[in-house]
Amino acid sequence: MGRSRANVRYPLMLTILGFAMIATFLVLIMMKKMSPIAALVLIPALFCVFVGKGAKLGDYVIDGVTSLAPTAAMLMFAIVYFGVMIDVGLFDPIVRGILKFAKADPMRIVVGTAILAAIVSLDGDGSTTFMITVSAMYPLYKRLKMSLVVMTGVAAMANGVMNTLPWGGPTARAATALKLDASDIFVPMIPALAVGLLGVFVLSYFLGLRERKRLGVLTLDEVLVEQKVEEKVEEKEAETVLVGAGSGAGSGASGTGKGAAVTGGSGSGTDAEDAEDAEDGDAERFQVLDPNRPTLRPKLYWFNALLTVTLLTAMIMEWLPIPVLFLLGAALALTVNFPHIPDQKARLAAHADNVLNVSGMVFAAAVFTGVLQGTGMVDHMARWMVDVIPEGMGPHMALVTGVLSLPLTYFMSNDGFYFGVLPVLAEAGAAHGVSPLEMARASLVGQPLHMSSPLVPAVYVLVGMAKVEFGDHTRFVVKWAALTCLLILAAGMIFGII
Repeated sequence: MGRSRANVRYPLMLTILGFAMIATFLVLIMMKKMSPIAALVLIPALFCVFVGKGAKLGDYVIDGVTSLAPTAAMLMFAIVYFGVMIDVGLFDPIVRGILKFAKADPMRIVVGTAILAAIVSLDGDGSTTFMITVSAMYPLYKRLKMSLVVMTGVAAMANGVMNTLPWGGPTARAATALKLDASDIFVPMIPALAVGLLGVFVLSYFLGLRERKRLGVLTLDEVLVEQKVEEKVEEKEAETVLVGAGSGAGSGASGTGKGAAVTGGSGSGTDAEDAEDAEDGDAERFQVLDPNRPTLRPKLYWFNALLTVTLLTAMIMEWLPIPVLFLLGAALALTVNFPHIPDQKARLAAHADNVLNVSGMVFAAAVFTGVLQGTGMVDHMARWMVDVIPEGMGPHMALVTGVLSLPLTYFMSNDGFYFGVLPVLAEAGAAHGVSPLEMARASLVGQPLHMSSPLVPAVYVLVGMAKVEFGDHTRFVVKWAALTCLLILAAGMIFGII
């Protein structure tokens, strides 16, 4: 009898400690009491001791590192690859198009961020999406003193909705776990996902209006006057991000070269009706990209475009593992664009800060996930959440799955949710006549929130390149991402998809 009670209490203890570990981590980073790397390492190590498995901590960490090592390698070489592509000017035309639309209006800039993130997300990889989006938009947000957490939040939510593409990961996992066809899951979900993406654009519009109200009527001339003392610092930052107007030699803001009078159009946008002609003239002079930066390779533009398209195609078609593709792509891009070894070293050094921050965060996250999985905490947490579902909710298991996908995909990896929890939920739903297809579609609902989970390596690319504290990003994005998830769920139910 005593042993039976102990067997019951131990899983309950693991469940409680699992939730306590996650809550402690989130509270400490949001209150900025610990850095994310320190929290990801020290908190799970401490709770591993609490569980009574401190002697196995090394095994758990090695297992976690082993599982995430390919992801870390992919991120390292992806940062180098896309960093080089940004340096040589591959994305300049796309960025100029977004900036021509945005001008210096905060509302347009935020909406442009969402549009750019959604378009780039078609490649199915969050890391590349965030690298391109932040590299394009960061200088503009910085120059206009806009909120950087708005940029990271909007980009994460747009990517979260688009992450449901069949080649993005979650849909393929759901199809594999329930032995279904990915297209049967995804295609009927398109209307609901379109509503979710529209919701992100509408939210971006209102967040942009809020930024416009906060900043008031603003032109880049006003900002540049205030920032002249910062230009030398920004010139150093230009090695890792697309430089702002005037930070490059002869580009203008210093007043010594061409185009010194750089303005931002209508500023807050409230006088747009009276100043259309002025806006058109300002748009020609307003450049966030430095057209004179020495790393540009205009003669190799089509080679780099073809190389990138080939790389993304190979990713989607799964010709080779993604880390191998980016390793080969980065080596080829460096060799062709910068044939001299000193230039290659300079490009690697320019992006080393991002590489170190992101890869370090991924390996720290490996400690967190290794302890969660190795101790059995994550399994008992999932079973507890399934067990507390009332019997009367059986016929509504698709709705339950959609709601549960929010916290479960946030607190655990997609692999853990789709291969560990979804089959259990689907089995319970099948007992009440709910089809596996409905369950699979409902399981995709939580992805906009999942993309900001501390267990998703790509989010560290986002906050790292944007120079935003992870706690600040979390505090801002969780409520809006959860609202986007519920909007997708509601649309799915209204359309009869879920």
